Amino acid sequence: MQALQLDAIHQPAAVREVPTPTPGPGEILVKLHAAALNHRDVFIQQGKYAGIRLPCTLGADGAGEVVAHGPDVPADAPAVGVRVLINPGLRWGNNPRAQARDFVVLGMPDPGTFAEYITLPAQYIRPLPAHLSYEQGAALPLAGLTAYRAAFTRALVQPGERVLVTGVGGGVAITAVQLCVARGAEVWVTSSSEEKIARAQALGAKGGINYNTENWVKALTQQAGGAFDVIIDSAGGAAFGALLDAAAPGGRIVFYGGTLGNIPDVPPAKIFWKQLSILGSTMGTEQDFEEMLALVSEKKLVPVIDEVFPLAEGETALRRLDAGAQFGKVVLRIG
Repeated sequence: MQALQLDAIHQPAAVREVPTPTPGPGEILVKLHAAALNHRDVFIQQGKYAGIRLPCTLGADGAGEVVAHGPDVPADAPAVGVRVLINPGLRWGNNPRAQARDFVVLGMPDPGTFAEYITLPAQYIRPLPAHLSYEQGAALPLAGLTAYRAAFTRALVQPGERVLVTGVGGGVAITAVQLCVARGAEVWVTSSSEEKIARAQALGAKGGINYNTENWVKALTQQAGGAFDVIIDSAGGAAFGALLDAAAPGGRIVFYGGTLGNIPDVPPAKIFWKQLSILGSTMGTEQDFEEMLALVSEKKLVPVIDEVFPLAEGETALRRLDAGAQFGKVVLRIG
């Protein structure tokens, strides 16, 4: 089969011929029709990810159809011919509050979805919501799981609450907007792009502000009619201090990434006097994944796709994501 492989860091990914996997006990073989990129793939390519083992087939997100079962697959597993998507969080463990030590994200070291076929234990193969195409389905799993856990399992977003999603444009932030709007929250966004703010509003956000605006916190809270009950962030860094000012008393700030680096000079009084909760979140449990899929199916939510590339142009797709100009998910079409 064809697979997009990374042989070494700081090298282009290239399509190679690799053996087609055979499903083992309890496993399902999926013929992939689409896969979506995540910044994790770029970070691995750049050597900025822990525990890198190469060569590998990148890719955490995928959608396709079941083509074979291995021995002893559970009776309730998706049957041959069923359209499916993949839960990319493997081996979470028994503690719903935090992942186990052997938890991994699909796509390194385990072979990922940038390939024509993949085998996985049946528990990670779920039916694709009927209203989604393969490309839309591939765009959902990692972003949807991460956004759902951050918003609802960790920050406990409630209908009617005022929610701020920072840095809208990437897949998780956009999906967080969609999920929170679907649950009846009042959502606002930040971005460095007026176009991305406008596109977020088209998805249901009430409004937003360019975070390069002077005193943006004051301007946005005035625009929104008050401070924010929940703030969902992926940047961290020096900008995190402004989020303490944007949070309402008793508010929750949840972050699932740290693209701007470590958080310096956090005044403790701003946290304890405002009774703030600072929460970390990443990926999610199998229950989080099921609940996310149920919400997407109930509300007929459609992941936002930025651009679709053929598998043969996977390196071009990685560079598109690395440039940071996308709004939504960058997707590979496979077969």
